[in-house]
Amino acid sequence: MSSRKKLKELVAAKRGVIVPGAFNALSARVIADLGFEALYITGAGVTNMWFGMPDQGFMGLAEIADHTARIRDAVELPLLVDADTGFGNALNVYHTVRTLERAGADCIQLEDQVAPKRCGHFAGKDVISTEEAVSKIKAAVDARRDPDFLVMARTDAAAVHGFEAAVERAQQFAEAGADILFVEAVTTAEEIRALPQRLATPQLMNMVIGGRTPIFNAAELGELGFGIVLYANAALQGAVMGMQKALGVLRDDKEILESGGLVTPFAERQRLVGKPGWDKLEKRYI
Repeated sequence: MSSRKKLKELVAAKRGVIVPGAFNALSARVIADLGFEALYITGAGVTNMWFGMPDQGFMGLAEIADHTARIRDAVELPLLVDADTGFGNALNVYHTVRTLERAGADCIQLEDQVAPKRCGHFAGKDVISTEEAVSKIKAAVDARRDPDFLVMARTDAAAVHGFEAAVERAQQFAEAGADILFVEAVTTAEEIRALPQRLATPQLMNMVIGGRTPIFNAAELGELGFGIVLYANAALQGAVMGMQKALGVLRDDKEILESGGLVTPFAERQRLVGKPGWDKLEKRYI
């Protein structure tokens, strides 16, 4: 089964499959190695980890396409790719879909913020008109070459116009052809519970650690009817804390040992990047 067909099955099952975010090929390998069923290429993560900058629209199409291609080479899992606002108008969205589909994405996420966008859990967001947002979703649907390629439509309207307006937008996105709906930054448990009852199209719920949305257990979200439970930057936040702890010890103690429990052992690091396979391949040519 192709990764796109597999993703369609996962989403349609509405069982709250946990999808962690990857910010590079190694983080994607860790996600796959731990047995997760799909991964999300996070725009915030790419911006934070590659540029050292906040999630405020600094990432471009070339960067996310390059990361998508590298991660596609590294893992076989279905890839949901964060394409922010599509990097422009409906024509830009058309080009973005073509580019990311070619790079190996199985699903593209598009949002309705005014450019430059910002993290969905930051203050100061604004959204484009419903009509313009719908036109961009239609362009994305028209642009895909493979009918199994999925379009995910995110709305940030809850923070700007309220929950009811966000639900109404999401429904219009579904009518425009979106395969997955993503109502971002809802702020109450009641809103979370209401979404699967209000919208029939499979949905993603974003669990932002430290963000505005209450954290629900993924099993409960699956019981409510959400298709995907996104933890876009759990790996990133864990990696940053790991670096801070390990480097703090190095600064203070002037050494770090494998036995200290602060670093991945050398052999495990080589396993994760596939060195045994490369060693076996090398023997074929020497």
